[in-house]
Amino acid sequence: MDLSKEEKNNLIRKLLLSRTRVLAKYGFLGLLLMHMKMALDESIETAATDAEYIYFSPKFLNELSDNELDFILMHEILHVVLKHCFRDGTRIPELFNIACDIVINSIILQEHGFDLKAITLDKYGTSMHIAPDGKEGCNYTAEEVYEMLEKKMSKKGMKAKNGSGNNSQGSSSSSNNSNDADGTDGISNSKTIDDHSKWKEKSGETKDQEAEWDNRVYEAVKAIERQNEAFGAGNMPAYMERILSKLTTPQIDWRYVLNEFIQEEINDYTFLPPDYRYSGDFFLPSYSDKDDIVKDILFMIDTSGSMTNEMITYAFSEVYGAISLFDGKLSGKLGFFDYIVHNVVDFEDVSDIEKIKPMGGGGTSFESVFEYVDRMDEPPIMLIILTDGQAPYPKLDSSYNIPILWLINNELITPPYGKVARIKIPK
Repeated sequence: MDLSKEEKNNLIRKLLLSRTRVLAKYGFLGLLLMHMKMALDESIETAATDAEYIYFSPKFLNELSDNELDFILMHEILHVVLKHCFRDGTRIPELFNIACDIVINSIILQEHGFDLKAITLDKYGTSMHIAPDGKEGCNYTAEEVYEMLEKKMSKKGMKAKNGSGNNSQGSSSSSNNSNDADGTDGISNSKTIDDHSKWKEKSGETKDQEAEWDNRVYEAVKAIERQNEAFGAGNMPAYMERILSKLTTPQIDWRYVLNEFIQEEINDYTFLPPDYRYSGDFFLPSYSDKDDIVKDILFMIDTSGSMTNEMITYAFSEVYGAISLFDGKLSGKLGFFDYIVHNVVDFEDVSDIEKIKPMGGGGTSFESVFEYVDRMDEPPIMLIILTDGQAPYPKLDSSYNIPILWLINNELITPPYGKVARIKIPK
């Protein structure tokens, strides 16, 4: 389906407005939607997610009403929040799809107060939200609803297709038979509101993704708590409290955060327009070439007096591990700093930094790093600073709008700008 520039801009505007409405009405889900990228995908009939993107069929997206689109965005982000994308395991995909959607649709209806009439998509039936025992699905986990569905089907002598992967087309809606509220009598011919086939497409990445989403969910819940305290609002939805009770402050692999930086740099199809007037191509038919090399990254390791030898060694090993992990797809510079910058070397792979000697031991000056950047012939595309954070921070203007990732080796200090990740020094 070839879209004109005007048609793409209309779809961008439609998605932006929907995300804004969700943020205004359903703050928790809206905050989490801000982390999702959007893409068109003609290989699916409706919508899908893989915990990084929300994909839309152009035709489906164009046909959705405002209420329907708001519902779809909430539906997709809840698959991620509840980790459905990561935990289907060896279950019958067709049944697990339905179980997940019963739980999600009930949450949207019961705990977010969404209008039931707004989630009826004429071509796809009425979205299920009642568990097989007749209670709302929000009272259960997807696994609990799955077991109910499996038992009910077994009693009726029915069989669900156990295909490989989560490619079933029987996911999000029931038949129009009012006596089949749980969908077990219409599994083989149920119409689909969203596609779950992308849940397993990124095997091997789920651990990092789960850790990142744990952090995002934790931060969003805390933000809503602070908002409720400030404005005297009511309690959080029950499922948010259940999620929070299972989370401590998550430890995120900072290399996953670095990977996010890199993907935003090399993928021009990412949906991150500043406003609806954005006219670039934010939808492309395929991912970027995996051979892309990200150049001009600047790593700086704090070697000031407050950093012990163990801290410096560990920080260096983290950089070494990250460069190794990206296997020749990162290049740039690595240096050390205290009150001045020392020993900056160019690297294209780990062999270029193996013999580098850390220097330092004086007072800490982040200003020295930004002064070094100012002297560079070409500024870096991103700056990663490994430090204990114990120094005054220059004004934001000093950063020249370069994306900054602070890797802090403690829980006590949070820089006033840039993205922050924590690294724990093993004892």
